[in-house]
Amino acid sequence: MDTALYLLPVTLGDTPVEKVLPSYNKEIILQIRHFIVEDVRSARRFLKKVDRDINIDELTFYPLNKHTSPEAISGYLKPLQEGNSMGVISEAGCPAVADPGADVVAIAQRKNLKVVPLVGPSSIILSVMGSGFNGQSFAFHGYLPIEPGERQKRLKELEQRVYSEHQTQLFIETPYRNNKMLEDILKACRPQTKVCVAANITCEGEYIKTKTVQEWKKQLPDLTKIPCIFLIYK
Repeated sequence: MDTALYLLPVTLGDTPVEKVLPSYNKEIILQIRHFIVEDVRSARRFLKKVDRDINIDELTFYPLNKHTSPEAISGYLKPLQEGNSMGVISEAGCPAVADPGADVVAIAQRKNLKVVPLVGPSSIILSVMGSGFNGQSFAFHGYLPIEPGERQKRLKELEQRVYSEHQTQLFIETPYRNNKMLEDILKACRPQTKVCVAANITCEGEYIKTKTVQEWKKQLPDLTKIPCIFLIYK
C-alpha cells in the first residue's frame, strides 16, 4: 500500500464491522503501526473488533483531542515523514468530520504528505440521506448554544436560512438535552417547517423520522438515551 495518512472510519455503535466497513479497510489497518486517535481506549477496542488477534502492544497511539497542544500535534506526523503509514481514528464515524482529526490532516496537507480517506459510516451524511431533505445544499453546525435565549435565536436564524437559501440545516445534541432541544425547535420554528430526528444510525433501534413542527407537537418521542442529529428544512 502507499505510504500515507489513512483516515479510518469507525462503526457508529455496536454494529458489526463487516456490516458497515469494507474488507479493504481491514487490510490497510493491519499494515499500520502508528495511530492518531481521539480516545486511546475506544481506538484499542475498535482495532480488536476489526481483528481480535491484532497485537495492540506493538502499536503506538497518539491522542488527539481538545486537550492536545498544537506543539504535540505538530510532531505526530514524524513517523509518516520517515516513511511509515499512519492512521487517524475518531471515537465514532468518519475522522476529520466534526472531529479533531481535521487538525492533523491540515498539517499533513501543508507538508505535502499523502492523505487517504477510507469508506465508512458518517452519521451526518446518512441522516441527510434518510431525511428526504435537500442533499444538494446542507450545513452542519455541531452543537447549538445551551443558553435558552441564545439557542432560540440561533434556531430562528437557521430556519431563516432554510427558507431564504433552500439549505438543509443540521445540528447535534447530547442525549440528556435531546428532549429540550426538540421542544425548543418546536417553539422557535414555523408549524410547516419540517424536522427530522435521526438517532442510532446503522445500529439496533435506528430511528429516522421526518415530520412538520405541527405534527411533532402531537406526539413527542423520548430521546433521553440516544445521541441525536436534528435536521430542519421546508
